Amino acid sequence: MWRRDVVISAISSEVGVLERVLLGLSEEEAALPTRCVPWDVAALAAHTVGALHRVLVMLDADAPEGAGPLVSAAGYYAPDVRFSPEVNADRVESAVRAARGAGPGEPGRVLGVSWGKLAARLAVEPVDRVVVTRHGDPMLLTDFLVTRVVELGVHGLDLADALGRGPWCAEEALAVVVRLLFGGSGGGAVERVLPGALSDRAGGLAAVRAVTGRSGSDAGRDALEAAGVRFLALG
Repeated sequence: MWRRDVVISAISSEVGVLERVLLGLSEEEAALPTRCVPWDVAALAAHTVGALHRVLVMLDADAPEGAGPLVSAAGYYAPDVRFSPEVNADRVESAVRAARGAGPGEPGRVLGVSWGKLAARLAVEPVDRVVVTRHGDPMLLTDFLVTRVVELGVHGLDLADALGRGPWCAEEALAVVVRLLFGGSGGGAVERVLPGALSDRAGGLAAVRAVTGRSGSDAGRDALEAAGVRFLALG
């Protein structure tokens, strides 16, 4: 069970750092390529900001009545139709359209405005509020917010790498992502495969990179799965 206040604190911390980065982007930086081909920094920033704004769209809809089994935060990243070529193509094109013609600092401005509105909404939403994702998943709002921490944190690594900067991932956000990825595993088993994954910032960042395909870790997938690591299907 995720605590709403802990997850909101993680988002707030990550948004604060990311907003400053995005507001300060130059035209040259916005055009830099990223590992999320074909997105450049501008398009990846638009996608990341849009991932958080999506919560506002979901809250504007009525809470579903008689929703079926709820999908967990980890279950949201199931390797099914939501990551099909067609859905991925739409995901890619929507971010490109959002970035087209916008100034380099526009994603940062949008992020700040969106988070201001969302933080106010979250303060009054009941703890048992259920939302429905665009893929049709009924989820507890708090669990869906966990996925937004993942989007902000993991794509923050992508943006930092593209910009040639050190990772700025906030401690609170990193803790949420690490718990989602490794929370169902034996701590000792994970530490043997990914030293420091659960014990320090550098190790945690390296572990997140390894499990999300963002580093050349020597740890094989079989060893990671045996240690209880969750592999998320990421678009």
